[in-house]
Amino acid sequence: MIPLHNPIAALEAVLFVSGDAVSIEKLCEVFAVTPLQMSNWLDQLEQTLQGRGIELIRTREEVQLAAVKKYNPYIERLAEQARPVRLSAPTLETLAIIAYRQPITRPEIEEIRGVKVEKALNTLLSFDLITEVGRRETTGRPILYGTTDEFLRHFGIKDLSELPDADENKHSSGF
Repeated sequence: MIPLHNPIAALEAVLFVSGDAVSIEKLCEVFAVTPLQMSNWLDQLEQTLQGRGIELIRTREEVQLAAVKKYNPYIERLAEQARPVRLSAPTLETLAIIAYRQPITRPEIEEIRGVKVEKALNTLLSFDLITEVGRRETTGRPILYGTTDEFLRHFGIKDLSELPDADENKHSSGF
């Protein structure tokens, strides 16, 4: 392997070229380092990127380089298809229920919402904002849904503890 004179620059290059989120485990394999060393490198890269046009998005298991959101108007001028995902109000409501109540089944979501949610679930699955996380140990073994790392990145949070307190939003969301 080529000796690394500047591992932070090498890490930045790998993340830039990947385009998508990369697991920290995979980065450790690529650079033949421990998770602790990789965490230190990611901290340094995050510091290096402060005040720049790109930022490091980190979740528990993955990292990704992304444009700083305040520059989106300029990016959109360059590429009209660079628009963020738009979700309907019913789909967002379904997503909020999953985020706050996960793991949760489709019938449980439908009981809360009072309407069928199959279309909303399919939309959320197609955008990789939710995933099947298992099956409930009851009759019929219904699928349990939970949020994904893409959900965290999309909403700019590191973990679910950063979600707003559900009680604060009760009056406006209806659940």
